[in-house]
Amino acid sequence: MDILYLMIFCSVTLAVIFLVIFIVNAKNGQFEDDESPAVRMLLDSEIIKEEDTDQEENSKKNREEKSD
Repeated sequence: MDILYLMIFCSVTLAVIFLVIFIVNAKNGQFEDDESPAVRMLLDSEIIKEEDTDQEENSKKNREEKSD
């Protein structure tokens, strides 16, 4: 029976520690910006595509210059 009390005490202590960590991070603004990472992921792929097409055009120009 004593082990049961020890386990309850340990689990409540651990839950309180996690609650304190959550509250501290919430006050520091850790969870404020939850929409922009998803949007940023979509926008990054467009930027990469634009850079890829720019690199392809530059490589084509370089090949043409070298062949002349």
